[in-house]
Amino acid sequence: MLVLGTVPTPGSAHERANVDLVYAQTLNRQGNHQLETGQAEAALETWRRAEAAYSAVGDKTGELGSQLNQVQALQTLGQYRRARNLLEQINARLRSLPDSLLKASSLRSLGIALFRVGDLQESYQVLQSSLQMSQRLNEETGSTLLALGNVVRARKPHSGGVKTASNSAIALYQQAAATTQDDLIRLQAHLNQFSLLVENHQLPQTASLLNEIETLIRQLPPSRAVIYAQINFADSLMKAGSGAVQQTQLLTPSKIAQLLANAVQQARRLNDLRAEAYALGQLGHLYETSQQWVEAEQLTRKALQMARSMQADDIAVSWQWQLGRILKQQGREVAAIAAYNQAVETLSALRGDLVAVNPEVQFSFREQVEPIYRQLVQLLLEDNPTQAELKQARSVIEALQLAELNNFFREACLDAKPQQIDQVDPNAAVIYSIILPDRLAVILSRPNQPLRYHSTQLGTSANARTQTSRVDQVFDDLFATLNPFVTSQTPLQPHQQLYDWLIRPLEADLAKSQVKSLVFVMDGVLRGVPVAALHDGRQYLIEKYSLALTPGLQLLPPRSLASAQFGTLAGGLSEARQGFSALPGVAQEMQQIAAVVPTNILLNQAFTRTQLTNKLETASFPIVHLATHGQFSSQAENTFLLTWDGQIKVNDLDQLLEVRERQNRQPIELLILSACQTATGDRRAALGLAGVAIRSGARSTIATLWSVQDNSTTELITQFYNHLKQPNMTRAEALRQAQLSLLRSPDYQHPYYWAPFVLIGNWR
Repeated sequence: MLVLGTVPTPGSAHERANVDLVYAQTLNRQGNHQLETGQAEAALETWRRAEAAYSAVGDKTGELGSQLNQVQALQTLGQYRRARNLLEQINARLRSLPDSLLKASSLRSLGIALFRVGDLQESYQVLQSSLQMSQRLNEETGSTLLALGNVVRARKPHSGGVKTASNSAIALYQQAAATTQDDLIRLQAHLNQFSLLVENHQLPQTASLLNEIETLIRQLPPSRAVIYAQINFADSLMKAGSGAVQQTQLLTPSKIAQLLANAVQQARRLNDLRAEAYALGQLGHLYETSQQWVEAEQLTRKALQMARSMQADDIAVSWQWQLGRILKQQGREVAAIAAYNQAVETLSALRGDLVAVNPEVQFSFREQVEPIYRQLVQLLLEDNPTQAELKQARSVIEALQLAELNNFFREACLDAKPQQIDQVDPNAAVIYSIILPDRLAVILSRPNQPLRYHSTQLGTSANARTQTSRVDQVFDDLFATLNPFVTSQTPLQPHQQLYDWLIRPLEADLAKSQVKSLVFVMDGVLRGVPVAALHDGRQYLIEKYSLALTPGLQLLPPRSLASAQFGTLAGGLSEARQGFSALPGVAQEMQQIAAVVPTNILLNQAFTRTQLTNKLETASFPIVHLATHGQFSSQAENTFLLTWDGQIKVNDLDQLLEVRERQNRQPIELLILSACQTATGDRRAALGLAGVAIRSGARSTIATLWSVQDNSTTELITQFYNHLKQPNMTRAEALRQAQLSLLRSPDYQHPYYWAPFVLIGNWR
């Protein structure tokens, strides 16, 4: 926590200022304590008072520090929009200040705060500015280099460059350790480097670090930071396991236990209950890894009780999950499910991206959040699950979808509104998939029918180095067949494999229910599957059903699109822009749309963010159609739509919706994105597609999984609008008919041309 302030010159003229400054510093510490004890709202108010007190004595450093602390309180409350707005104000204020130690320090704090709200690109730029300024002023740069290393490490490119990014982060950690005069920063840099090397299985390179870390831990006086350093060191040592460096005795379980016991004792001497709860739980984890279940359970329960007593949910959730794992290993499945349920409830209470109160305890969604949901589902679906267990598993699957989207946005922007399929559409069935470590589980939900369940046992790829899952491998094989100019002896094999996993065991139930629409709640890499192209050996799935995707049945109230609601705002780029190639077919696409429905067109120079906003402010357009380059990624900062003058990031899309809400206008019924694609090499890129669909506020979104040829796109879009105008036509069926028109065309029958178009959200 930031406690910034200067000491005034002694003397009678400064006595009052000195009293005010001490008061401001006291408020800052009080806010720190309030946030650590779960009183985020009180901390926010206290830091506002601290800001006013610092301002009254002219202490700009303390004033900025109090504002940055307010950002952290807002994050904890899930008020990420307000936190980001305050960060933007701080950044604007800093830009107007001349270079100084104050500005460099404040920029570093701002960069760290931006990192915690997930704005990695802006964080990197701000920290680089702080670093360059500190270097010009000949000030120490260790803490800034450490922060930069954390940002570079977190960015983790999806293809090519992963090793380069890791090496860059390691180089920054090494530079931070070499340049700093602060032993604590040196320790943190060494620890982060060590954990990254362990993560990347570069164990031979850790030998020299181990002794340096152990020496620094012994030399530094006890403090919360040193306690957390020992805990994090122990965690990395446990992850290193038996394959780690052999030259040290530090890696034995007894040595790791001694390290954690020392952390517990230091926390008790400092009366730091949070640190003690964290250290005790980590000691329980050590016993878990050595399969000493009784001791593991005792320590975990003690740590959990301590965390609950402080309302420290950010710590409690880890030990609830750990307790569930321990109980499961002992065969106590009912108690294990109860522990997992508590963990899921705590995650829901934490909201948003789960940035912890303490910067030392950062949550990784993929490693520490997502597995909780998946392991609970795995427990619920073991053997022959009952209807009650299937219903709970379905709820957990939807909760995982929402949690993943909240994490994608780095803010708690989604609220669940559970609905049953019979309440939404009596002619639709929902297929839930979830990828578990050993199998692919599928749940079918039909109107007024019991839930149906089946699973397929899955192995791993023969490629032991990558350990690619079978689902990932089939996904890759599918996309390898989607180039119409590449021949294959078995072009439909992956299409049929996915059909066999997801649909074939359900065929009889679907036929019996006379279902017309299939709605998929897909998991992980399966979100990016063009479900229209699944094949049963005789025909494609699109030939039998209208199809839609959704993150769950948490929809805006479903309703059909009336013929009077076809007013369309169409925007796009046909010319090359910002390094992106020209889309010459866009102009024709716009003309074709205008020939079918009333259309207001923004093309090329007219297609700017300002013009788009102005149009949405001045008129209601139930349909917004954007024919422009765009990219969907599993990272929000890499998910965008291209305009003539820049990019619209996914996190900015809802600002267009806000305008309509303030003016009590109807939400966008249908958003069409006809030239976008998923990020190359990012198997989870379709998460960004769902993010765009959610963030736009549109009831339905039609988008493409890959960029398609201009002529076929124009043909499909024109057919879609023509069918949509027909009486009693649903959006999903209109898209289906448009796709079938291409499938039946000699020029476009390959799935490449029609399969990438997917409907997300309300299919009616």
